[in-house]
Amino acid sequence: MDKNQVVGVLRQMEKFLKGQEVRFTEALRVMKTKLAALQNSVSKFPQADQYAGAKSCPSLEVPAHGKKFGTKHLAGHEVHFTCSSGYQLMGPGTRVCQEDGSWSGVNTVCKDISECVSNPCQNGGTCVDGLNQYKCVCPQNWSGSHCQHQTQTAPPEWSVMNDPAFSRKPRCAKVDRAQHCSCDAGFHMSGTSDNSICQDVNECEVYKHEHGGKLCVHTCVNIPGSYHCSCPSGYKLLPDGRSCEDVDECLTQQHNCTPGTTCINSGGGFQCVNPECPRSHGYISYVKTSPFQCERNPCPMESRSCHLAPKTVSFHYLSLPSQLQTPATLFRMATAAPPGRAGPDSLRFGIGAGSAKGTFVMQRSDRQTGELILVQRLRGPRELAVDVDMSEYADRAFQAKHVAKVHITVSPYDF
Repeated sequence: MDKNQVVGVLRQMEKFLKGQEVRFTEALRVMKTKLAALQNSVSKFPQADQYAGAKSCPSLEVPAHGKKFGTKHLAGHEVHFTCSSGYQLMGPGTRVCQEDGSWSGVNTVCKDISECVSNPCQNGGTCVDGLNQYKCVCPQNWSGSHCQHQTQTAPPEWSVMNDPAFSRKPRCAKVDRAQHCSCDAGFHMSGTSDNSICQDVNECEVYKHEHGGKLCVHTCVNIPGSYHCSCPSGYKLLPDGRSCEDVDECLTQQHNCTPGTTCINSGGGFQCVNPECPRSHGYISYVKTSPFQCERNPCPMESRSCHLAPKTVSFHYLSLPSQLQTPATLFRMATAAPPGRAGPDSLRFGIGAGSAKGTFVMQRSDRQTGELILVQRLRGPRELAVDVDMSEYADRAFQAKHVAKVHITVSPYDF
């Protein structure tokens, strides 16, 4: 072949390669478009990557007069139930979606435990259920919490009688030959027109009868012509003269905690704490990295029990008023990966050891955060402890576990 023939063949090959390149580029573009559409359709299914192939359980009904916690219906997920005040939980408080697509346990119902069932009202009184209590509506001429007292001749309950300190003479003046008498503020006229006297008005009782509540958040003290509110030890009266606020002894340095301990404020008092790390056993040992956190020392490669032990143990102290409204989020637990290092692709939260089983539930608030929720009202004074654990997984393989030990002090008072 001469030079011209060689050049012609090379040009034909160049045109052929350019045509192949255009067709290959177009095919790649079409394939990328289809892959993007497929990925968008798959992402619309919640947690499809994590729970692909998992069976789903049917949705559970919320029990009448109760609440349900938990919205996931895939295998391994839990649903929790609680009842409203005045109702008792009958059946399991927690049901788990099993591998065969059915729920564990039996149906949960809330049974009425009304206090009026026992007919506590006497002498024809009508019982009315209220929040954590009942009230007797008494017929005429009967009074008392159970309509047990006759009141035909009784003086008003809000009037202070037979105490000279709570009685005063009225201020009288003659106007157009007629005598007019009046009492100072905080007193009311009692007796006949010829023999009248000013009796003290018990403002604490008047407020209770007219408004159905307490004038003071704690104790109302009646005094001649007026009243004042008092607070329990460890609390101070607020400027409104009726409300009480806890005194933070830790903040105001009114505690007696020794060096090496930490002051933790609580309702009406304080406590000095110095939490200790778990005891060493086998290859498992811990070191205290802060007053409220312990970290596990490195494990030997061959010790599986060491790797399964909590990597960190933290201590948390909460103070709650008595009868706190529920549900209430008390504590959040989350994970964060160090810069430049991939974090776990899934987390599992749970409730471990504790002294109040059934009082709390652990619920995921987002992919990286779990919440400890109080679902039963607590009456103080009381102390509880509950362990919350968070396990990290990567490619469905266990990586590490973290434990938070939550200590809760419930005040005797609801403020």
